[in-house]
Amino acid sequence: MIARYKFRNVLFLYYSAVFVLFTIINLSYMYKREKDYRILTLNDELEKTTKIVDNFIRINSIPANGNYHLIDSLVRLLPQENLRITIVNPSGNVIFDSSVPDWTKMENHKERPEIAESEYSDFSTSVRKSGTTGEAYYYFSKYYGSYYIRAAVVYDIKVVNFLKAKKFFFLVISISFIVIWLVLLFITNKFSESVTRLKDFALKIGNNEPFDFNQKFPRNELGIIGEEILEIYNNLLKTKNDLVNEREKLFSHLNALNEGIAFFSKNKEKILSNNHFIHYMNMISGELSVSGANFFRIEDFREVNEFIDKQLQTEISSNQLPKTEYKVCKSGKYFKVQCVIFHDKNFEVILSDITELEQNRLVKQQMTSNIAHELKTPVSSVKGYLETLRSDPAMPADKQKYFIEKALSQSDRLTNLINDITVINRIEESGSSYTAEKVNISDVITDVTNNFKSAIEAKRINVITENIDNVVVTGNRSLILSVFQNLLENAVNYAGDKTTIRIVRYNEDKTFNHFLFSDDGIGIAEEHLPRVFERFYRIDSGRSRKSGGTGLGLAIVKNAVLLHKGEISVRNRVGGGTEFLFSLPK
Repeated sequence: MIARYKFRNVLFLYYSAVFVLFTIINLSYMYKREKDYRILTLNDELEKTTKIVDNFIRINSIPANGNYHLIDSLVRLLPQENLRITIVNPSGNVIFDSSVPDWTKMENHKERPEIAESEYSDFSTSVRKSGTTGEAYYYFSKYYGSYYIRAAVVYDIKVVNFLKAKKFFFLVISISFIVIWLVLLFITNKFSESVTRLKDFALKIGNNEPFDFNQKFPRNELGIIGEEILEIYNNLLKTKNDLVNEREKLFSHLNALNEGIAFFSKNKEKILSNNHFIHYMNMISGELSVSGANFFRIEDFREVNEFIDKQLQTEISSNQLPKTEYKVCKSGKYFKVQCVIFHDKNFEVILSDITELEQNRLVKQQMTSNIAHELKTPVSSVKGYLETLRSDPAMPADKQKYFIEKALSQSDRLTNLINDITVINRIEESGSSYTAEKVNISDVITDVTNNFKSAIEAKRINVITENIDNVVVTGNRSLILSVFQNLLENAVNYAGDKTTIRIVRYNEDKTFNHFLFSDDGIGIAEEHLPRVFERFYRIDSGRSRKSGGTGLGLAIVKNAVLLHKGEISVRNRVGGGTEFLFSLPK
């Protein structure tokens, strides 16, 4: 029987607890309100007293003649018992006190709590023992511009009782509580009876137990619920499981994508988003946010926000959903922002990192332009020389030889340019697919210096190596050879005569050997240093073409070093010349 009515007991206990809490709060509030009312009444009475005193002082021009003792006659007329009036000037000196005959000897009252606080408040009160009379007072102080008027009553049992709240209403509340408690008992008993029977019905149906349909059952909505509850529950459970599975699939799919995707309601409330969306949004905005809702206040997305606001005000009737997209460049990275508005005015925002695609496009565009420009000169020269030879068959043999050698020189330059372009393309396209092997740096430097032996001797260049013997790196030999060959070729062509070239292994760690390649020649102007590794960039284009340079040598050096996971930098050497610092893997 106890278990059967457990719901009723719990329900009644909850109702009772809530009502008790409400009653306690209500009693506390009423008690405090009653007490505050009595304090307010006393304060109003004392404030009226101070106003009467102030009017008396002003009417009798007491501050001018100093006859403050006249206030004694006023105090005797006031109805309050044990009333004490004190006048204090702004400096804190007592200029009148109705309870002290010789107030001139009273100590300064500037620091009395009620005086100090009333300077900045409408009034101030305090209950304390007087330092002058030794009696406890209820003080009320008010500042009237030229002086403080303090009214006080002796804090005796009469005042204490006056300030106490009357407790008669406790009896009224207690009686009301008992009545309402009985009503709650009756209501919960009737309600629990219907719920208990419905519970028995639902349990038996759920356990496939026989149920006596002739049993008296409440004739209300609970009876209808009893008939449908199991079917509804089963349908909801199946639907819920299906939705959870589909939601998990959708989450897995969104997180597997490289794009940042977020779905929003027509009220711009986030429905769903993946991690990439928050990451890309923070990269574009430069902020650190964890909420996709911040998307709408970021300036970089103003264009898509204006599109959304416009489309939300427009009826979407066609099969073609409204869509917009644009590119954003931030800190050297490129992003594509896309937005699609659906028929129900919900919308989807997609953020894609297209940095690599955009950079490849720009590089290819720039390289195509540079290649066309670089090819144009040697091709035009060769064509000009050949046309000259064809137009003048009777040209002397020495001039014919001169033009043929010039055409051959330009064709060699064209060949070198094509070879360098091929090398760069192979580096970019093949990536790390190059076969790695052990490469002896000393052998590489020997091969490179032999290739330029005649030029080195002609310009009386001195090549010095330090700490190179038995140094071995791991990588593609032809690319490592091209690193040293292009650096040496640059130094031979542009450093000047009688220079010294130093190739040093200056450091090593667990992973890399670190090299220094330097010359003491004319050096490179500071404004050119950041761009020397760019393709086709020449410090002196006329001089470079005259020496046969293609403008790709240092670009090949940089790409070859980066392909081997190393680093490279350039700086001007102290004392003149140029220094290249780079690393290659052990």
